Amino acid sequence: MIDARGLICPLPIIELARTAADAARGDTVTVECTDLAARYDVPAWARLTGNEFVGESETDGGAIALTVRLR
Repeated sequence: MIDARGLICPLPIIELARTAADAARGDTVTVECTDLAARYDVPAWARLTGNEFVGESETDGGAIALTVRLR
């Protein structure tokens, strides 16, 4: 889980890319963030990098959790 709460674009995507670089194929990575632009940026990043956007959910405290499966 990447805690990107309080970070604004493009920092949540940069953290996602850093984490994905060290993860294995098939792993899931979740970005917890408060920047609403990430709602569009994370699925776009997944599509552009050949990964799968799994979904979005709300967390306690009003953040959103965006999950990607690495391929």
